[in-house]
Amino acid sequence: MTRLGLIDYGMGNLHSVEKAFNRLNQSVVIVNKPADLENCTALILPGVGAFDPAMENLAKTKLIPYINNWVIDGKPLLGICLGLQLLFESSEEGSSKGLGLFKGKVKKLPKQKNQRIPHMGWSKLNKKKECPLLKTEDEQNWMYFVHSYSADVLQEEELAATVSFGSFNIAAVVCKNNISACQFHPEKSGVAGERMLLSWLNWVESYAIR
Repeated sequence: MTRLGLIDYGMGNLHSVEKAFNRLNQSVVIVNKPADLENCTALILPGVGAFDPAMENLAKTKLIPYINNWVIDGKPLLGICLGLQLLFESSEEGSSKGLGLFKGKVKKLPKQKNQRIPHMGWSKLNKKKECPLLKTEDEQNWMYFVHSYSADVLQEEELAATVSFGSFNIAAVVCKNNISACQFHPEKSGVAGERMLLSWLNWVESYAIR
């Protein structure tokens, strides 16, 4: 049975994420200290806000080494929005080190004529490969974005989907082994977002019995 742990470090949209999984008949456990990880089978790292305060708050929970060991042990981890950015090595938004689970740096969105920052609203994903969040039949995924920074993914094979931002294609979904992450908010993306979360849940269940 899947037991989801939702990491609470004071900067995540926990209520919306929890409600989204509840609609899929999946309960979640709030995790804000290492003892809360007991019996969890998968973790979700959400996030809204700035990089440095997020890493500082996450450090206060004492969860960082446990998250790293979680990934090393091959257990599923899902990052959402700022949660994706924290998985990288660093960010132009601040000076703190990220979790370093993906190689690369988070960078300010490029300034362009007639293109507002933050990138906010509905945008269509450009799928590059199948992953736990994206299946072959998913061709018309419009997701809700709110962000001013995006990850510069150094390993091309880890980039599962991009989104158009003016004349640039920026990272929208990354995945590697047991880690998946999205820059947008699936919990705020209606039916398409729910379908994506369900896809990940089904993957978690099949992954757990391998």
